Amino acid sequence: MSELLRDPVAFTVLAGLLGLFVGSFLNVVIHRLPKMMERDWHAQAAELRGEDAPASERFNLATPRSRCPHCGHQITLLENIPLLSYLMLRGRCGHCGAGISKRYPTVEVISAVLSAFAAWHFGFGAAAAGALLFVWAMVALTFIDLDTQLLPDDLTLPLLWLGLAFNLGTTYTELPSAVIGAMAGYLALWGVFWLFKLATGKEGMGYGDFKLLAAIGAWLGWQLLPLTILLSSLVGAVVGIALIVLGRHGRNAPIPFGPYLAAAGLIALFWGNWITERYLGLL
Repeated sequence: MSELLRDPVAFTVLAGLLGLFVGSFLNVVIHRLPKMMERDWHAQAAELRGEDAPASERFNLATPRSRCPHCGHQITLLENIPLLSYLMLRGRCGHCGAGISKRYPTVEVISAVLSAFAAWHFGFGAAAAGALLFVWAMVALTFIDLDTQLLPDDLTLPLLWLGLAFNLGTTYTELPSAVIGAMAGYLALWGVFWLFKLATGKEGMGYGDFKLLAAIGAWLGWQLLPLTILLSSLVGAVVGIALIVLGRHGRNAPIPFGPYLAAAGLIALFWGNWITERYLGLL
């Protein structure tokens, strides 16, 4: 088995298939984690008021089983095969015929493609294993932020500690660089947040953005933080202006920054050192 995994083509294919199935699970995380957080907030608020927590059915990432939001039909095993089931059902519920959101196959395909690329880019070893975890976390955080403008601590904080853990063995950078990266990533956006708030009286971003950049710094080191911030800002500005011009987003409506940080973090993971070396070479 180890010889098979060391074959670049076989490892890439297997990682892509794994990413496809993980993408199916990420759909559950994207949909349920914000709802779980909301339930916790209501329970905590009730406790502070001295009231009983509101009664509700057990709800977590495993319970209840997935079901059609239109008719309540429980999804069977054959209806839950990543991507294949969506194609066989032609994008509709097998019970009531209601349309299934394209979000589900989109997340699965993105996870599969990025997982396969991570395996091909790094080859069999600790760097590929870490890259897969990083990719999956970024996919989940991106779509949660797009839906809710939240970057849950349940994802960003474990991601930060995992980055430091992988770099105990200098997988992506040396440990001092990773620690400084985590601190600098948080403080960089924290400083921008307070400068903007003091200047305008408004909050320009959420604390989840600080924690996500800190996590990226913990994985990649402080040296790649400037590139990450620059890329995320450029992409965010271009997309934001395009949405406003096309009339799909109001000027005063908040735009989630997490997806741009995630995209920039992935670019930095795969090509950050190469881009930095070429830039310094030009100078």
